[in-house]
Amino acid sequence: MNSIKQNIEQVINQIGLAAEKCGRDAETVQLLAVSKTKPIAAIEEAIAAGHRAFGENYVQEGVEKIQYFAQQGAAPALSWHFIGPIQSNKTRPIAEHFDWVHSVDRAKIARRLSEQRPADMPPLNVLLQVNTSGEDSKSGLAFDDVAALADEVAMMPNLVLRGLMSIPQKANDYDSQLAAFSSLSEAMNKLKAKHPQLDTLSMGMSGDLDAAVAAGSTIVRIGTAIFGARDYSTKQ
Repeated sequence: MNSIKQNIEQVINQIGLAAEKCGRDAETVQLLAVSKTKPIAAIEEAIAAGHRAFGENYVQEGVEKIQYFAQQGAAPALSWHFIGPIQSNKTRPIAEHFDWVHSVDRAKIARRLSEQRPADMPPLNVLLQVNTSGEDSKSGLAFDDVAALADEVAMMPNLVLRGLMSIPQKANDYDSQLAAFSSLSEAMNKLKAKHPQLDTLSMGMSGDLDAAVAAGSTIVRIGTAIFGARDYSTKQ
């Protein structure tokens, strides 16, 4: 079985090959290691391998990990991304601890994050989650609602609107994957006419990384391919 370091190297190599195929610079695609349900030791192994950006889906679990590493005096600077659904009663710990939030899809949530962001912290980097497949079971905005929420978030004092995120319907063929990601990329291009500072598209996981990179993803969210299968028995 590969080590976490070897797994990270393999994923970075896959990103590089995907970028080369579509004429992109691999440096424009960030690898976000999704560490939800994984123990501190696994994250420490990733850090020892040189990785610095981690994604968490569960608030309490993520905050505990952030606090643990913040208490390590010699710890390198890490970037923590909240990528899960957001409940109104969980916005404060997200605002107080995370650097990025990928899953904002309501003005109420955005306002709470802005109001609860500590004054001594940099503004919170925010992505709007878009439901690209229109599934009722998926979180996210309809395409028609993206522009209005983007306008609102851009005016909130403690948030920085950075771009869009999606978790499209699972598809096994490349063409279907590419179509779903391209729809988000097109929505981003429309938004940039009014919000030219937007620079981030969070899309793509282990099974659809190549299509995501071809469609313009700048953050790919990879968990199992780095850390192995997840244990949800301790899900919070």
